[in-house]
Amino acid sequence: MPLRLAAVRYSIFSLGLPLIAFFWLLLAFGWSIGQAVSAMILRWGLGAEELAWAAIFLVAPVSGVYYPIAVLPGWLQPVAWALPSAHVFEGMRGVLLEGTFAWSHFWAALLLDAVYLALGVATFRLAINHARVHGRLLQMGE
Repeated sequence: MPLRLAAVRYSIFSLGLPLIAFFWLLLAFGWSIGQAVSAMILRWGLGAEELAWAAIFLVAPVSGVYYPIAVLPGWLQPVAWALPSAHVFEGMRGVLLEGTFAWSHFWAALLLDAVYLALGVATFRLAINHARVHGRLLQMGE
């Protein structure tokens, strides 16, 4: 019975705005990945759809989703810190486990999100222009 009460009394909503802020940063990174994958599909066709799944499976292990970044090999840690998702998950870990809001992770994720969103928009614009020139927009579909 005590286990049940402990599970019922725990609410992520009690953590408030810090968790929501990190959630929005993670969502913005997802948008940039979505833009890049959409651009690849526009450029190379539906065969590139598999790249969408590969992108997520390549990003997740180095994002610190399952474990802290500190447990990654030394050569892989700089790769992880170059992703906003690593800062988001480390920041969320701090909010959940320690009750502290890591401003350094927040600002790093925000800056990296801006960079990745700009790259995603630029990549998508290039792919749209290429598709227009080569008449591929009318040929898309299943």
